[in-house]
Amino acid sequence: MPRVYEKRRALFCAALLLFLCAALFGCGTHNYEGTPASSGRRGGEVPVTQRPGEGGTAAPKGTFRAYTQDGRTYQPLFSSAGYSEEGLASWYGLQFHGKKTANGEYYDMYDETAAHRILPMGTMLKVENLDNGRSTTVRVNDRGPFVDPDHRIIDLSFAAARDLGMDRAGLAHVRISSIGAIAGFTGTDLKGSFYVQVGAFTVKANADRLAASMVGRGYKDTKVEQADVDGRTFWRVQAGVFPSLNAAEQGKEALRGEFPQAFVIAADR
Repeated sequence: MPRVYEKRRALFCAALLLFLCAALFGCGTHNYEGTPASSGRRGGEVPVTQRPGEGGTAAPKGTFRAYTQDGRTYQPLFSSAGYSEEGLASWYGLQFHGKKTANGEYYDMYDETAAHRILPMGTMLKVENLDNGRSTTVRVNDRGPFVDPDHRIIDLSFAAARDLGMDRAGLAHVRISSIGAIAGFTGTDLKGSFYVQVGAFTVKANADRLAASMVGRGYKDTKVEQADVDGRTFWRVQAGVFPSLNAAEQGKEALRGEFPQAFVIAADR
């Protein structure tokens, strides 16, 4: 009997330990900018602003915020002017057709688009296949690749890969070069429509109350955005609108005292 008792006690202690570990680590939420491609890339992990007692994950669209993926931190550039790089290109297709990209668009494998780790959303790139001399033009609307980041520099849509004659091989040695500059970039600031996300709620009424409060405080274009993440619905409160990136950053700093995890997002362009 003593041995049976000791065995049951050991099993009980093990089960209790597993439960406590699940309770401790299961509460953490992660949020990904962009969508995973066929190459296995994963969008950058970023924090989400939330009120006490509320959980949720919601990726900011078109962000210039630094993010960390697989232990590496990436800081998106404010300008693509004069950018040039050589390395490997990969591509992603049917598995992600129709899913959201990092800037909030829906991925269309038949459009001439691409994912890059740090170039601004909307950057136009000339991509040259150095193996066969073929070239194409793409627009950056996603983040990646994160598989083999020391060698791969761009993840192309199926259409772009086909243009370059690399859709069968899967990889190609390429040179990418920016074409022109980002619309609205002045050299020190980026013009456009920007918001500061101050909350993410699982209960819409809570989001509506905060949004109404922000409007009353002078952020008259504050909006509530719905986000569906992993089968759950969240309501994101975005204060604004600010006419430039610098203005939005100043607005974020003004709100930091009350919303310490506030961050800037760019409206759909």
